[in-house]
Amino acid sequence: MPRNVLSRRALLLCGVVLVLPWTAGAQAAPRLRLRLLETTDLHVNVFPYDYYRDRTDDTVGLAKTANLIAAARAEVPNTLLFDNGDVIQGSPLGDYMAYSRGLKPGEVHPVVAAMNSLGYLCGTLGNHEFNYGLDYLGKALVGQNFPSVCANVLKTDGTPLVPPTRVFTREMVDEAGAKHNLRIGVIGFVPPQILQWDQAHLQGRLTATDIVEAARRHLPQLRAEADIVVALCHYGIAGGEAKPGAENAALHLAQVPGIDAIMTGHQHLVFPGKDFANIPDVDAQRGTLHGMPAVMAGFWGSHLGVIDLTLERRGGAWSVAEFATEARPIYERAADRNVVAKVSASKAVLAAARPEHEATLIYVRQPVGETRAPITSYWALVADDPSVQIVSNAQLWYVRDLAKNAGLGDLPLLSAAAPFKAGGRGGPDYYTDVKPGPVAIKDVADIYLYPNTLRVVKVTGAQLREWLERSAGLFNRIDLASGTDQPLIDPRFPSYNFDVIDGVTYRIDVTQPARYDNDGKVVAPHPGPGLESPAGRPGAGVPGGHQQLPCWWRRPFPGRRWQHDRARSAGPEPRRCCALHRRTEGDRSAGGQQLVPGALARRGAGDAGHRGGRRTLPPAWAARRAARQHAGRLHPVSPQPCRLRRPPAQRRNQTGIPP
Repeated sequence: MPRNVLSRRALLLCGVVLVLPWTAGAQAAPRLRLRLLETTDLHVNVFPYDYYRDRTDDTVGLAKTANLIAAARAEVPNTLLFDNGDVIQGSPLGDYMAYSRGLKPGEVHPVVAAMNSLGYLCGTLGNHEFNYGLDYLGKALVGQNFPSVCANVLKTDGTPLVPPTRVFTREMVDEAGAKHNLRIGVIGFVPPQILQWDQAHLQGRLTATDIVEAARRHLPQLRAEADIVVALCHYGIAGGEAKPGAENAALHLAQVPGIDAIMTGHQHLVFPGKDFANIPDVDAQRGTLHGMPAVMAGFWGSHLGVIDLTLERRGGAWSVAEFATEARPIYERAADRNVVAKVSASKAVLAAARPEHEATLIYVRQPVGETRAPITSYWALVADDPSVQIVSNAQLWYVRDLAKNAGLGDLPLLSAAAPFKAGGRGGPDYYTDVKPGPVAIKDVADIYLYPNTLRVVKVTGAQLREWLERSAGLFNRIDLASGTDQPLIDPRFPSYNFDVIDGVTYRIDVTQPARYDNDGKVVAPHPGPGLESPAGRPGAGVPGGHQQLPCWWRRPFPGRRWQHDRARSAGPEPRRCCALHRRTEGDRSAGGQQLVPGALARRGAGDAGHRGGRRTLPPAWAARRAARQHAGRLHPVSPQPCRLRRPPAQRRNQTGIPP
């Protein structure tokens, strides 16, 4: 008997020895759920309001997003809120503050006041933060009750414009109820193209570096100081080979070691989502870039980005064990395409910006003229369009005397304009529609959305042809042998990239393949010789051997391949002409051909492919006002080279910029 008793005790002791170490091991790995929230590309949209149509709009507004934020925080106590840039510019409220009311030292910008009520941890700069100049940006940043970071923008003396990184320590509660001090490292990035897009404000004051280069320089130290690292990346998502200075480089950033989650933006799209399907190394359903969790929260407050991380602590360090991503919308569209609001607006957020909102309504309702005919953009992609033509006419009117004074009077003057509001990704009601009668500032802003700088560039016929080949990428290739209906327009092509060139006659063959894809890459051989001119000095006519043409754009039918109405005449030198265009995010720092300097421009985008971006007065009016307020901002002949707008090899999605 004693032997049996001893044997059982030994067995029990053995069991204890086996069980206790396993139990202790399970307790040694605390698990903590951390939720990261993102807003991006707010563009001063605080109220759910369309200032152009002067009515409420349930598809926009930080006041709506605020209630999504509150609900997300209620679900997970360990929640941190970030903003990914493009905050202070992009709506009539933003233009009213910058151009009319002004921002005095010590005053808080209304969108910043609204954000201050929501408890942001950190933000970064977007490209549109620089549209009103560094002094104005500085005043806006001072009003924030949260910091901003940006690692790839420096002052000319080598010091950062804002801190490149920050580390925050926050008390978090794990699944067992235990408390931990978690160190959150944050790093921010903005497209280096700001140096071209806002050259007038930034030249000689800032430098910008490639996102991957900056990340590799700062991440090792940040990683050593933080438990997790979040990248606020005001870049879009695009595939292809990594190139220095790329605009939509979030996918390449994900390959740099040391980051746990990426917030993206700039393109005014939604990720995870179908917008990014079929891009190598992008999981558009799960929401990953090279396996790393990422999110893009639309634009104008349309979505809230959510990244849920499950962290485990092993060996004294926290690591990501599991994750999930989503983009939560503030609205949805019913089967009849009508908007159905999913949340109401936060009263606290509305109150923070109400005085400036009401002042903006007074501002945009001011009459400035009248029209006897409607100005709409419903058919802008398939027919001559008044909303495009009026912009082209304004550009020509404003620049004609400037060109003469700059010694360019002997060259034909062309004008490039594009429809900004043409449905598509902007939604079925995203069109310009100005009724006959009085015209107010809101109507003028509805015709020309972006506060761009007009540029005059000298181009050859060959360059002009490539410009138009890129624009013609809007159209799908049509198979005449097919007996089925075929869509003419590619819905992925941003309408603001569809430039209409006023002053040259051409037509396009939609049965031919597109020369460029939606990213601006050459995908088809050139259909024939470049445009040539009669012998003689450059500028003795217009491209393609045409004589001087009336200043209107004739499009017998939409499409791609040029078929000239007159035969080309060979000559020893390509003919040149002056082309007006709006200098924008479309002007690329890499690729393209150096052109003769000029002075004027367009889009805010993007950003990018998007509804958002810059929206304000037509270039002629904006230029006159800017000339009064900012002497020297316009340069009929600039000593700096500028490039043909949107060099084909460097196009993005689109947004702002759109976008």
